[in-house]
Amino acid sequence: MNKVSANVKFMVRALRYRNYRLFFSGQIISQTGTWMQVIAMNWLVYRLTDSAFMLGTLNFFNHVPGFLLGPVAGVVADRFNRHKILIVTQTLAMLQAVLLAVLVLTGKIEVGHLLGLGFVLGCINAFDLTARQAFVVDTVEEKDDLSNAIALNSIIISGSKLVGPSIAGILIALVGEGVCFLINAASFIPVLAALLSMRLRTSDDREKVRNSPFHEMHEGYLYAYRFPPICYTVLLLGLVNLTGTAYIALMPVFAHDVFAGDSHTLGILMGVTGLGAICGAAFLASRSSTAGLERLIPWAVALLGITLIVFSQTNLFLIGLIALFFTGLGSIVHIASSGTLMQSLVDEDKRGRVMSLYSMSFGMTPFGNLLAGVMASYIGAAATIGIGGLICVTGAMLFISKLRDIERYTKTDEQNMMSDKAYEEVLRDESQISKKEACLERR
Repeated sequence: MNKVSANVKFMVRALRYRNYRLFFSGQIISQTGTWMQVIAMNWLVYRLTDSAFMLGTLNFFNHVPGFLLGPVAGVVADRFNRHKILIVTQTLAMLQAVLLAVLVLTGKIEVGHLLGLGFVLGCINAFDLTARQAFVVDTVEEKDDLSNAIALNSIIISGSKLVGPSIAGILIALVGEGVCFLINAASFIPVLAALLSMRLRTSDDREKVRNSPFHEMHEGYLYAYRFPPICYTVLLLGLVNLTGTAYIALMPVFAHDVFAGDSHTLGILMGVTGLGAICGAAFLASRSSTAGLERLIPWAVALLGITLIVFSQTNLFLIGLIALFFTGLGSIVHIASSGTLMQSLVDEDKRGRVMSLYSMSFGMTPFGNLLAGVMASYIGAAATIGIGGLICVTGAMLFISKLRDIERYTKTDEQNMMSDKAYEEVLRDESQISKKEACLERR
């Protein structure tokens, strides 16, 4: 029993920091409310229009701002106090939920309102997600516990995907969508209380403007482009979000046509995926260090791709469930490991801009969903998902082929931090490029 207790304590070691406990507890409530709102918005737009096209349009409006505004959000996160940014974004998101609730409860809601407010929320989330990813470092005092903090965040996200939609489904049937929006608005209160209660030790001097925003944007992304671990990690993330997540949008087709089921079948399929994600996040939380993440990432993507291929080719429900369990596991291990690797390697003054690339990679999902919808109409959902899985496996193999180049910039010991020599090489290359560009401009 003592051994079990010690293992559990080790898996949640990041919770020993007060600021992270506040951040963690607030996110549990907020993420659940957010997923309640996502389900309610999707159900409401479909109820008002009876159109799958409008359903896809709503999701596109909700997510595409994250891709478009990512560069700006990264500069903002590096220039200004991330703690204050989160207070502002969480407050704006709460007001958006309140407005949605008022429009629905008064019977004045229209499709245009949903699309417009969805786009507004997408803009808010573009800044919120980037600042939140970069802010995690400020809540954990010892960098060795950063991977555990990110893994625990993944558990929150995965768990909220299970709990939030379930609660929303019950409430929509009993009292309607408006109450879901109202509960989501209320869920931001503990988040804001937690943020305001934090005592951050270090003073933040990012508000001192050094260069023009465009110069800083160029500097941050040039740094990421010329630094192989971050460059290849972001490219793989973008590829997977473009081709390996469309199965979620097409899941109703499999539930109804392939497995001859109903909405209950759809719920089981999505639930098993979420359960796999929770197990994957728990596995990462049990790791003692960030060593070897660059090797874990491609194998997680390969697992995701292979299980997608298996799922696309089976009509046996049990095989489909097993495949989706490992799909969810591979997906969350890839996402969380990528975030941890990037956080552990990036220089502090470029953290916001680099993590905005991480956030922007998820902006590829709506484009992937649109592409998958077009492909599925011509070649079928099964072939579409199978091709996506094959592309993921190919991406994982390409990443493996670059491991030697990636590991030149990472230590293989327990610290798994970027070597000083490699870091100086990156800075020297950046400096040389900047000088060449300056000479060309003078000419």
